[in-house]
Amino acid sequence: MQIKKLNPKAFLFVLFTLLIIFSTYVIIINRNNQEMTIKQKILKAVYPALIWISNKAGKNNLSLSNDSATPPVSFYSLTTVLNNGKQFNLSELKGKKILLVNTASDCGYTNQFEDLEKLYKQHQSKLIILAFPANDFKEQEKGTDEKIATFCKINFGVTFPLMQKSVVIKKSQQNEVFNWLTDSNKNGWNSQAPTWNFCKYLVDETGRLTNFFATSVEPGSKEVLDAIIK
Repeated sequence: MQIKKLNPKAFLFVLFTLLIIFSTYVIIINRNNQEMTIKQKILKAVYPALIWISNKAGKNNLSLSNDSATPPVSFYSLTTVLNNGKQFNLSELKGKKILLVNTASDCGYTNQFEDLEKLYKQHQSKLIILAFPANDFKEQEKGTDEKIATFCKINFGVTFPLMQKSVVIKKSQQNEVFNWLTDSNKNGWNSQAPTWNFCKYLVDETGRLTNFFATSVEPGSKEVLDAIIK
């Protein structure tokens, strides 16, 4: 069977048509978004495809859990710095489950801010979400703390606490909280550092680290919901 070659003009017409369709889709998806770059709008539009591809490829979907190990160093002894520069003692969160997430504004997974906000509103009585902006992966969070806060509020309606931008990967400047989350000598069992933006760590009501969810495990997934409701 002989395959006909596509006429160059026909090819350009098809390419142009697809470009128009995709551009229209991006505009519709971002009709309520402001203060977004073209890159951020495109990333938001392709997020569902990115999740589908990641799950099919088994990429960034690692989940770890702990049912018994207790932390040698108390989680509640830690402090962090809020987006506005104020110190925040994690001991104030006793009695609630805490989902800690390293975030970035220019990442393909940035749309998870929307899912995190939904999760927070649905379980606000027992769950607090703390976002830790970081520029550790491909420099996808270059903005100032003020710009990050504006971006999250305007485009995703984020109401859960944002922390001051910091380092979350294992290096000398690592954020104190993420140092605890990724050091088994402190949390009792886990040494898994963030593999990309939007990794998630769940701490229970007693200050025990119970779960790690990699980037592709969505905030609204059954895995995350089951861990929160447990």
